[in-house]
Amino acid sequence: MPAIKRIRKVRIRLKRVILLGKVMLPLSLLLICTNSFAQWDFSTAYFKIHIDNKGFITSMKNISVAPNREFSPADKPSPLLRLYDGQQKKYYQPQKARYNKDNKILSLEFSNGALARIRLTTQKKYIKLQLLALKNGASIEAIEWGAYRTNINNLLGEIIGVARDTSSQVNYAIGMMALNDNTLGGQATTIADAAPFQYIIHSPDSKRFPLPDSLHEGQVFSLGGNGISDVAFYAHKEAYYRIMYGDAAQVDDKGDISISYQSRDRRPKREVFFSLIPHMAANVPNHIEVEPLPGVDYIGSAVVLWGSPDSTALMDVIQNIVMSEGLPYPTINGKWVKDPAAFVPDAMSSGNLYDSIISYTRQLGFKAISLYDQGFLRPDRGNHGYIDGPHFEHKTIKMTAGNISELELSKRAAKYGIIIGRTTITNSLAPGTQDVSPVPSDSLCYQQKRLLTKNIGPKDTIITVDDPKYLDEIASWEGHCANLNMIKIGKELIHYMGVSKTAPYRLLNVKRGYWKTRAASHASGDTIYKLQVTVNYGYDGLIPNMELQDQIARYYADVCKINGLAYYDFDGQEFLFNNGHGYYSAKRFFRKMFEHAKAIGVPYIRFTGATLSEGSWNYQSVWNVGGGKNLYDADTREWGSTTSQGKDLRDVTYANFFPVGMGGNFPINKDSKVSTYEHIEAVSVGIGSTYSLKLNQKDVEKCPEKEAIFGVIRTWESARAANAFPRWVKMQLVDPKRSWTLQAGQDGNTWTLFEVVNGVKSNPITLKRAAGY
Repeated sequence: MPAIKRIRKVRIRLKRVILLGKVMLPLSLLLICTNSFAQWDFSTAYFKIHIDNKGFITSMKNISVAPNREFSPADKPSPLLRLYDGQQKKYYQPQKARYNKDNKILSLEFSNGALARIRLTTQKKYIKLQLLALKNGASIEAIEWGAYRTNINNLLGEIIGVARDTSSQVNYAIGMMALNDNTLGGQATTIADAAPFQYIIHSPDSKRFPLPDSLHEGQVFSLGGNGISDVAFYAHKEAYYRIMYGDAAQVDDKGDISISYQSRDRRPKREVFFSLIPHMAANVPNHIEVEPLPGVDYIGSAVVLWGSPDSTALMDVIQNIVMSEGLPYPTINGKWVKDPAAFVPDAMSSGNLYDSIISYTRQLGFKAISLYDQGFLRPDRGNHGYIDGPHFEHKTIKMTAGNISELELSKRAAKYGIIIGRTTITNSLAPGTQDVSPVPSDSLCYQQKRLLTKNIGPKDTIITVDDPKYLDEIASWEGHCANLNMIKIGKELIHYMGVSKTAPYRLLNVKRGYWKTRAASHASGDTIYKLQVTVNYGYDGLIPNMELQDQIARYYADVCKINGLAYYDFDGQEFLFNNGHGYYSAKRFFRKMFEHAKAIGVPYIRFTGATLSEGSWNYQSVWNVGGGKNLYDADTREWGSTTSQGKDLRDVTYANFFPVGMGGNFPINKDSKVSTYEHIEAVSVGIGSTYSLKLNQKDVEKCPEKEAIFGVIRTWESARAANAFPRWVKMQLVDPKRSWTLQAGQDGNTWTLFEVVNGVKSNPITLKRAAGY
């Protein structure tokens, strides 16, 4: 007799016996018998998953097509939730599952005896999971949602956690999103919650881009260069070298994509051995004592799991999740910044002359000006947010008729709906600022904490410590710049290099009163803090602890309010990872900034930065990093002619539903031609890109075609904002071999797109403003 028939007969007999009252089985035995056959299906409008009685997802189907397509590998079921013991470096898998349909609670039992209670609910377009409680989980450092394995092998979105098949035959995506700060894209094993910056081997299309015999899927490679020059990192133009900016999506040795999110208990003390670029000698890992954060743990961790047609996933599903679950929803011109119709380039000032910058920006149809030639804006709470002085007396914006403050420039720009902003060094506390020198704050982040073993006076250079462990490491994980290697005792910063090999252990090459702090006497038993730092090259600074970082985030909002700014380029954005809290640190920083901005009446802060992470994806508007021929070469019509940076960043952003950046680029000068900017705009609109247009007033005024260039850019940007380009047209625009020109209709709601072949306009396509735009 087949096994399934025997099972059915046993269940029928049990039911009859119970109903007749002939025998009374213990309730626990009855639940076990019933649960042994339990299976559950959960569905949305486009997606259905099947969870077995062990707590594994055994099916993920696209139910928007018939027959339903299966995306769960038959031989690789996915654990709904795993537990991670950080001390033993061990995962615990679920072994038994029960689901109560009445209260929507899924209970999971694990191999270590732990019991998790998860609320599992279905919405129209996504499935929501939240960890309510974990019993017998004392040894558990982190929990991991997944990894959810798929048989998709096209595009991996490693920042937000998505597996995408963009082919017309399949056209489907499966993804996840976090619903709270302490749930992060990636795996529980990710050191310091920031995935290594590296290359992996993954072909997005094995037929078009077959791997050579020497390579295999999932293979890891170091970045290029010496580990210091960020341009040199991008060293592989081959399509199957995929640079990684996260690990919310991974590939296996077959190229199949998995997705995962995790949440960590941040309350206990712990130590990490961390580098964001661990494969390079210039960025070897350092040991960092991670600051405990009371009240921040994995209970309450929540994610959504979704599946939908790929072509509509962003605006139909992801936007719905963001709005329904109250995630950050920054807008521009009333549209979500992730909406491709809201993508718009920015003006980037050059040459430090501002007579015409607002006029240029208005004629271009742009909405923001980056005051890039003003240099770094260093966070200094000592100025209370008044970057041009308490009475705006520092007139830093040069005009022929007389210099003005940034506040005055912002007021002039606001008349035309244009915002202005600055480039910062994020949370790097520079020498001479309030929190560093001449009196350093007690709220600085440190790598190690030791004790002074002998009294010292202001002139002593023999400093002995109780434990030399890790003090020979040069501070930071990046660059390890010798001039930044320092300790703090009391209110004094002290530079040193090295520690003696034998007791009594003393610091070597000591310089007292560093960064203009005051050399002082210190007593035996005083605490020595080996400080966490940034890099030099103009970024020199100390890293704040989490409480002070919260204050720096609020400071940036105050600067906007006081000076009329509404745009930031967060250079050094990766410094937010230096405290060992990784993407959580980034999420918390931007949340604090935006919350305070809202409270003081700053409605919107547009920002780009040095990186993009799961911690910034919800908040970040654009990612215009780098520039010139490294990003997009308009002359050769390729993504990065000098390095692979353009190709690499294009692949990362496109896969993660984020606007591709062309960087600071395409300066208008005496040789600039209209046709060049027609091409730039066509590619930008086609792929979904932004860029920062470098505008030097003296150079622009030498361009005979400047007004015509302004006109064509504005025409393209007006049509983009009207969402006038259907998907099939965009697919043609991204072909760099083709040329186009766009003409605006008289009514402001229609445009005619022509392909230019041998200088002749042909194949006209009528474009119309989309409803709601």
